[in-house]
Amino acid sequence: MKSISILYGLLALTLTVSCSDQLAPVASNALRPTVVTEQTEYDTDDPAIWINPRDPSKSLIVGTDKEINGGLYLYDLKGKIVNKVTGLQRPNNVDIAYGIMINGKKIDIAITTERKSHKIRIYSLPDLKPVDGGGIEVFVGEKGEDERDGMGIAVYTKKIDSLTNEIYAIVGRKTGSSGSYLWQYKLSGKPDGTIQAEVVRKFGAYSGAKEIEAIAVDNELGYVYYSDETVGVRKYFADPALNNNKELALFAKGEAKRDHEGIAIYKTGEKTGYILVSNQQNNSFLVYPREGEASNPHAYKLLADIPVAAVECDGADATHVNLGPEFPNGMLVAMSNGKVFHIYDWNEVQKRIEAGK
Repeated sequence: MKSISILYGLLALTLTVSCSDQLAPVASNALRPTVVTEQTEYDTDDPAIWINPRDPSKSLIVGTDKEINGGLYLYDLKGKIVNKVTGLQRPNNVDIAYGIMINGKKIDIAITTERKSHKIRIYSLPDLKPVDGGGIEVFVGEKGEDERDGMGIAVYTKKIDSLTNEIYAIVGRKTGSSGSYLWQYKLSGKPDGTIQAEVVRKFGAYSGAKEIEAIAVDNELGYVYYSDETVGVRKYFADPALNNNKELALFAKGEAKRDHEGIAIYKTGEKTGYILVSNQQNNSFLVYPREGEASNPHAYKLLADIPVAAVECDGADATHVNLGPEFPNGMLVAMSNGKVFHIYDWNEVQKRIEAGK
């Protein structure tokens, strides 16, 4: 813990001085991370937590290093880099799917957007081997370069029965048309052992104010959320079979200092928990009830705005799973400037939520 505190102090001092005037300094009462990961080469952006089914204490964190020749990094729960894939063309966001069927075998995968190649890249977990045949092109047919620059990604897993899932990747981009900003792809295995993707839906309002990067899916409740930066968080049904592209909610309006960024969902029950949204320029997380209001599941009241040590956080992820003695009720993982991710013990986050700050 002492070495982590020293590292945090150096990072906070350097980053607070160098950031723009619009970025608030790290608050004196900010939540401190239990672990700070080792540095990547370029610029961290988005994490996802892979739960090891045999031993959750050996779960891993997948994170993007967002730059030309950047990559995907795998960390253990002590923040050590245990594997990586580099040489990618600006990988942006990442998410995880469990149990996709390939040649009769179920595997777990990490999916990232490779922004400058206009592809999504898919790797098996935990070995981080490519299973995408060199990448799958996205936003095919769009004319502008920015309209094909993949940024955000989230996975929706639809349970068909006790043995079968349908898995979808919901992909966002640098810019695009309102009403079809997000494209949803159904993923499936091919006989050659790779994965293919089929466009099944185009949806999603876009203000045009900035961009849409952070996307998160609540599989159990069947919703997808995304941050329309500087405007708020938009909510839709995740299941394309519903044939319903109506916006269900736009919340967090006027509650961020500027950009609404990373979204993490923490579950306290089958239908309860929290939605955490990175209040980027404030170095904090806005917290909302996962279940909405009792009278309206699509209405969201701000519960807390928790200051954190993570500086200018882009992406985030959370889990409620017991990951061992240091994280008995799970964790919150947040990107921070300084080429690192911060790992927070959920028990400490919960205390701040209950205190309302």
